[in-house]
Amino acid sequence: MVVALAAAGGAPQRPPEGLIGAGMPLSWSVPILRFVADAAAIATGGALLAVVLLLPATDGKLGPQALRACQDAAVAAGVWAVASIGGLVTSAAVILGIPLSHLADHASAAGELDQVRALAVAVVLTAILAVILSGCRTTRGARFAVVLTAAALTGPLLTGHGAIDRTGFWSVLATSSLVVHVFAATAWIGGLGAVLRYARERHAVEQFSRLALVCAIAVGVTGLLTGEIHLGDREDGWGLITQWVTSGYGALVFAKTVAFAVLVTVGWWHRRTTLPDLAAGDPAAFRRLAVVELLIMAGTVGLAVALSRTP
Repeated sequence: MVVALAAAGGAPQRPPEGLIGAGMPLSWSVPILRFVADAAAIATGGALLAVVLLLPATDGKLGPQALRACQDAAVAAGVWAVASIGGLVTSAAVILGIPLSHLADHASAAGELDQVRALAVAVVLTAILAVILSGCRTTRGARFAVVLTAAALTGPLLTGHGAIDRTGFWSVLATSSLVVHVFAATAWIGGLGAVLRYARERHAVEQFSRLALVCAIAVGVTGLLTGEIHLGDREDGWGLITQWVTSGYGALVFAKTVAFAVLVTVGWWHRRTTLPDLAAGDPAAFRRLAVVELLIMAGTVGLAVALSRTP
C-alpha cells in the first residue's frame, strides 16, 4: 500500500509553505487505518460466511466451530469499529487541513463532510455488530449480522471516486459496481481465511470453491468496469487502455489486474491439484497454497486502499 501510494502519486504531501495542515503522521494514518478497517471487515465477513454457509447447525442452533467463528467475528467487528473511529477523526482533520488539536473547534464543519458522516454510520453499525455477534447463538442472529456487515461496508463506498456526481448514469453504475466488487472480494478473501480456520473438511472446501469462482468472476468484471468508468471520465474512449500506463491511477488498476490474474491462476491450481489431494486425505498442499493466496490477497487489498486515495 505504501509503495503504491508513493509510486502512483497518492501519498500525502506536505502543505505549502506558510500553511499548517494536518501533519504528515496524521495524513499517513488515514490510509493505514483504512487498511486495518478493511482487513477487519474482511475477517468479519469471512467468519460470518462460514457460519451461515459452511458450518453445520442443529435446529437453528450454532455448533462449536460456528460459535467460535462468531466470537472471532465479534472481535474483528470491534477492531473495525475502532479503526473506523480513528479514520473518522483523522479524515476530518486531513480534509479540513487542520491539526488534530484544532478539530474540536471545527466540529460543525467536520460534521458536514460526506466522508465523515459515512464513517460515523459505519462506527455505529460495527459497534452494534460487535455486540450482537458476542451473544450470537443462532443462525437467525448470524444472518442478521450478515445484513449489518453489508450495510457497514456500503456506507463509505458511497463517498468515494464513483460518488462525486450522484445523478449521473455512469457515476451510479460505477458506485453500484464498486459495491458488488467489495462484497465479492470480502466473501472471496474472508471466506478463504475462514475455510482455513474453521472448515477444512472436504465438503466445506468444495462448497467454498464453487462460491469463490462466482466471486472471482464478479470481482474481475466489476473491477474492470469501475476502472474503465473512472479512467474513461478523464479521457474520451477506452481510458483503461490508454491510461493504465500513463497515469498513476491507471497504473494501480493495471497492478490490481495483474494481482487478480495471479489469484485466478492460484484458484485454478486449487481446483486442478490441491482439491484432489484434499479428497485423497492430504490437506497439506491445500493449506500451503491457500496461505500464499491469502498473502497475495492482502497485497491486493493494499493496492485497493492506495487506489481509493490516488487522484
